[in-house]
Amino acid sequence: MFVVPMMLSNILQSLFGTINNVYLGQMIGVDALAAVSVFFPAMFFFVSFVMGLGSGAGVLIGQAWGAGEPAKVKQIAGTTLSIALLLGGLIAVLGGVFSRELLTALATPANILDAAAGYARIMMITMPLTFAYILLSSQMRGVGDTVTPLASLAASTTLGLVLTPVFIRGWLGAPVLGVASAAWASAISTLTTLAWLHVHLRRRKHPLAIDTALLRGMLPDAKLLRAVLRLGIPAAIGMIVMSLAEMVLIGLVNGFGSDATAAYGAVNQVLGYVQFPALSIAISVSIFGAQAIGRGQAKQIGDIVRTGIEMNVVLTGGLVAIGYLFSRVLMGFFITDPAVIEVAQHSLHIVLWSSVLFGISITFSSAMRASGTVWMPLAISAFAIAAIEVPAATWLSRSIGLDGVWLAYPITFAAMMLLQMSYYLVVWRKRTVHRMI
Repeated sequence: MFVVPMMLSNILQSLFGTINNVYLGQMIGVDALAAVSVFFPAMFFFVSFVMGLGSGAGVLIGQAWGAGEPAKVKQIAGTTLSIALLLGGLIAVLGGVFSRELLTALATPANILDAAAGYARIMMITMPLTFAYILLSSQMRGVGDTVTPLASLAASTTLGLVLTPVFIRGWLGAPVLGVASAAWASAISTLTTLAWLHVHLRRRKHPLAIDTALLRGMLPDAKLLRAVLRLGIPAAIGMIVMSLAEMVLIGLVNGFGSDATAAYGAVNQVLGYVQFPALSIAISVSIFGAQAIGRGQAKQIGDIVRTGIEMNVVLTGGLVAIGYLFSRVLMGFFITDPAVIEVAQHSLHIVLWSSVLFGISITFSSAMRASGTVWMPLAISAFAIAAIEVPAATWLSRSIGLDGVWLAYPITFAAMMLLQMSYYLVVWRKRTVHRMI
């Protein structure tokens, strides 16, 4: 009951990006899809810190909620929100000025640089809205609410999917915005959703409604801020390491031309959907573990982890099977050029199965994060990415071409799973777990 609404929320969130990419690829062309795809690693980099803060805040809120302390929930939420908005404002200013330089550094092909820079500029300028929404969703999960984020995303996705083609074609008197249509649609739908959430949460007297107590919490409490950062910074660093690696990989892919870049974007769209159960299960393991610790029932974590692994095998594995059966059809949603479809389908076949390994790996690391154990899981992930993924992708791409970039993913996920599982079983499980706040 907790995982399914969250998984559907992730699907809806990605559906907005996916259908926007379909709009761009079908209504404008493959270069438009490539222009959006090339910004994906940079976008992931920018949201990494706030996602880390959300992860840390979610664990602390889960512990406070499990212990029956709603006032502390408000304090944690307010402290985290103020830091996220400051960071979002900084990115908005810098992104508005240096978006073209960023994409030039990513070796963006010259024929799509202008379109990609325009799209990236809007996405970065509106980053405070994105940060606020990501953080609010993470905090609501901490108190056990995955239904409200689902309802809000349903409305946001519907609005965005109406606006994108309107801006592409200039229907109803709207300006013709080209590739930037998707960015503007995202910004407008996110702003509308945040306004709706404010009213809805106040009406429901939700634990995370913006009221006087939460606003007071936005004046950061030093103790809570340290606790949030203690959990959030390692999570953010792990995501930043991953995004930096993705930037290296997209640079390698870009070296094979804009067709390879478009295929990269299409494959990542499918991978995102297949990995949604894994990500949702990992978040659930972390939140359920944190609430168990808050209640003084840390022994339940073993059962939570076992259930998470079983669900990964069934749900993620089931989507992997569907992905292989319908790989050509899936690639055809994003790409019209038969030659590019062949490249994308072949790449998907190489990497798709390893999503199950990825899911098992993050189940172990999320369970440990619920207790405040964050640095060793981070070190394991960083080692796998920096010492295995990037060198493997670089060497294999030079040896066997584009396939080498994709082979680096299953190699990395296998190593990460074995290392996280070993540390969990041999070291962490023997420790005594206590509340952090």
